[in-house]
Amino acid sequence: MPHRLPQSVLFCCDHNAVRSPMAEGIMKQFYGTGTYVQSAGVRNDLEIDGFSIAVCAELGVELARHRSRSFDDMERMGEVLSSFDVIVALSERSRDLAAELTQGFHCELEYWPIVDPTAQGETRDAKLEAYRKARDQIVAQIKAHWGDGAS
Repeated sequence: MPHRLPQSVLFCCDHNAVRSPMAEGIMKQFYGTGTYVQSAGVRNDLEIDGFSIAVCAELGVELARHRSRSFDDMERMGEVLSSFDVIVALSERSRDLAAELTQGFHCELEYWPIVDPTAQGETRDAKLEAYRKARDQIVAQIKAHWGDGAS
């Protein structure tokens, strides 16, 4: 049985360039503006990944305008991690950092171990398939947690 939709969700991963932007975009597509959704990375050292843009476009999710940001960037912009109802870490490093940064605060931290597709596949088609698998894992997790939404 799916959980009630939280008021705010933060998705996080290592660089905010592949998995967490996909999760942010998919969640916004499924549930509209009823939930405040953001994403961040441990570091902000990469731009949004072109394969992520391509496989999300297949679902009607637009990521091309996404700008990567880190936990530090969020804090500088006035977004306090502890203000999110749920933080969903998609990588071990982001889970560990989110746990450290929210220690002592009341927010739910979940870990969804989504495979990192960036080092998989030799050809363009094989890479796209790896990114689709990661995207589909994210879709399955979101639907399992919060239902089918408006999609």
